[in-house]
Amino acid sequence: MPISLALRGRHADDERARAAWAEVLASLREADRVFSTYRPDSVVSRLDRGEITEDECPPEVGEVLALGALAQAQSDGAFRIRRPGPDGRLALDPSGVVKGWAVDRATAALIALPATDFCLSAGGDLTCRTIRPSAPPWRIGIEDPLDPRRIIAVVPVFSGGVATSGTAHRGGHLVDGRTGRAPEGVASVTVIADTLTWADIEATAAYAHGADAARWLGTRPGRRGLVVWPDGGTTVTGPTGIS
Repeated sequence: MPISLALRGRHADDERARAAWAEVLASLREADRVFSTYRPDSVVSRLDRGEITEDECPPEVGEVLALGALAQAQSDGAFRIRRPGPDGRLALDPSGVVKGWAVDRATAALIALPATDFCLSAGGDLTCRTIRPSAPPWRIGIEDPLDPRRIIAVVPVFSGGVATSGTAHRGGHLVDGRTGRAPEGVASVTVIADTLTWADIEATAAYAHGADAARWLGTRPGRRGLVVWPDGGTTVTGPTGIS
């Protein structure tokens, strides 16, 4: 997926910034090595095939699996990292947790840059941090899922994660974990949270709820969200701040 970085402040364009960027990419590549379901030699692929046990995996695998179990419980089962595969067995796919989690983890090198704000994007989801008192918020555009050439809303974010779930770019890859079928009655869901990990999880979970997306997202404390419906209408949930 495309990865991009914007920096503002003391180390916006120097050797220290370039070194931090290299660390970010190395961290994301390591996450891919461990968690990619597209690589037959990844740790998660080997775990799914039963070649190794969870105890034999790196500790971050247990962390991600625990997040997946928590997300399943909090989403009433709509979000799942184990779903029936073509052969009927439960296939392990923690991608819905890993993307946001891996990007959050990769920001450690950016957080270490003194007096420097950042906005790190991975496949259209972003995590931002603003530490300079006079700095403006990052302005994050949310695209229209019915016409991706158009921005449907703008979100000001000082620090936190912004994630969107939908099928405009990747097709029907999202399913309701309770039924195994593609959700209906929703076009996209964007969530703004303290971390990209939970923004991504909850955007996916809300989308999985289909026509019930806005109601479920409204139960999540402190979350800002934007639900776009198939007719182009929108519903904003949580505190104000989406225009």
